[in-house]
Amino acid sequence: MADDAKDLDEIWPQWKDAVNMSASQLTTWLDTEESQAVGYKESGAGESVGHKSGKRIIDILNTKRDDLTADDVGHMHKVVGYVHRHLAQEPSKEDIESSKWRYSLMNWGHDPLK
Repeated sequence: MADDAKDLDEIWPQWKDAVNMSASQLTTWLDTEESQAVGYKESGAGESVGHKSGKRIIDILNTKRDDLTADDVGHMHKVVGYVHRHLAQEPSKEDIESSKWRYSLMNWGHDPLK
């Protein structure tokens, strides 16, 4: 249990930086056609990995910090890693607002225009 709390303490500030959309903003976004049109879909899946992750992010955002599980903390690490890697692939500035790059990041809870 102490290790879980330490791990949460370490990821928490990175999570807060990476996920800059609120649960309600992310919920609204995930309902759009743009959200559902981007991202990698595993074989046979109708939903992209990022879209599915967005739903999990909403659950985490709606959970009190003290009630987060080890699985939640693991997903927080995955989200932070994805956002950092994806931000490094930024396209040219004029393409950002309606880019698949931005839409994919938003599925993971990060709007690069914020």
